Amino acid sequence: MNVLLIGGGGREHAMAWKLAQSSMLDELYVTPGNPGTVRHGRNVEVNLKDQRALRQLIIDKRIRMVVVGPEAPLVDGLHDRIAADPQLKGVTVIGPKAAGAQLEGSKEFAKEFMLRHNIPTAQFRVFGKDQLKEALEYISRAEGPYVIKADGLAQGKGVVIATGRKEAEKALNDMLGGNSLGAAANRVLIEQFLHGMEVSAFLITDGEAFKMLPVAKDYKRIGDGDTGPNTGGMGAVSPVQFADKDFMGKVHDRIAMPTIRGLRNEGIPYQGFLFMGLMNVGGEPYVIEYNVRLGDPEAQAILPRLRSDLMDLFEGIATGTLSERHVDVDDRTCVTVVLASEGYPANYETGKHIVGLDLVQAAHVFQSGTALKNDELVTAGGRVLSVTAFGKDAEHAILNAYASASLISYDGKTHRTDIGQDLLAMGAKGAGAPGAKAGVK
Repeated sequence: MNVLLIGGGGREHAMAWKLAQSSMLDELYVTPGNPGTVRHGRNVEVNLKDQRALRQLIIDKRIRMVVVGPEAPLVDGLHDRIAADPQLKGVTVIGPKAAGAQLEGSKEFAKEFMLRHNIPTAQFRVFGKDQLKEALEYISRAEGPYVIKADGLAQGKGVVIATGRKEAEKALNDMLGGNSLGAAANRVLIEQFLHGMEVSAFLITDGEAFKMLPVAKDYKRIGDGDTGPNTGGMGAVSPVQFADKDFMGKVHDRIAMPTIRGLRNEGIPYQGFLFMGLMNVGGEPYVIEYNVRLGDPEAQAILPRLRSDLMDLFEGIATGTLSERHVDVDDRTCVTVVLASEGYPANYETGKHIVGLDLVQAAHVFQSGTALKNDELVTAGGRVLSVTAFGKDAEHAILNAYASASLISYDGKTHRTDIGQDLLAMGAKGAGAPGAKAGVK
């Protein structure tokens, strides 16, 4: 089978690497891809909004399956356009149609969906552009910390966790009173702050059955000790000891099952991945958010643990037989360390020569912000590389990941030095969550 994979980040490199292992795959095409994905397929250029060009690519390359990595094309209705094109009949799309993609495209929609289906989540209020005064009054009566979220997609910049009232008021003025996030902040949610530990849970579904995938914990802030601004993600660990069998049983029964059942009952077709950003509050799971795709960098930590053939799972979606497929997971721990550009997530320079990838033998290196310049690999983004290593436990996986990361060099290379250390501390204490967090994407 010929497959078209959409995306060009570390998540898509990891997906290309995993898909290329399948005996079911004939040819893999990636758009736009990156210098890492060419090791597993062929990079092609196509304007996803140009239906004629996309159709011609699918026909010319005899594509039978389109796998969508990022959320924006799904929210924009890419699946709908392919499904409605009579010349593309029989092409399977892995990723929901626009109706299902609202789970990520609109936080208000997601929250209302959770309320309708009794899925545990934080309390919230919604305010529109003409309700800034009411939102500020609401903040004045509420106790902090304050979680303020833009309703729409904001490229990871749509969430502010304000410890004080003045910071919360500034966020509301920036979103509702200004144009800092554009249309994404036409409506804003003020949400209850949940104390606990965050975990990323994933499933894959054909709209009827679903299969749980490995869980992971990611690290959003740029600095050690969870300091500094939020980023797209600076590392991930899978599995996570506080997401034990009892906790994940609750996730399955109280969140995953009612979510898939709710989509089906509301007539919303959904096939592909579903990311459930959860907070473990005293052993009870609450949904922080849904994403309609794999996370990044969580994908780089969970896909290497997936022993099952990813193409086989996708074939289960295509044929409506996912219930008959098996998910087999490596018991070892996997740790991903993201190497970034100095200055990220604010201003940073690109075009820095990258050396040392050929020295890495004991880890996977997934590329994201890279490019080729005169046949030499250079930096081309804020998050440049993801270094993923296995270990018999978290301690050894962390050591292996950092040892491999140290072999790679470029001017301005920066990374967190404490990925997974909180989990080691938790294990040493033999207790629950080491402190409070309000984990958000």
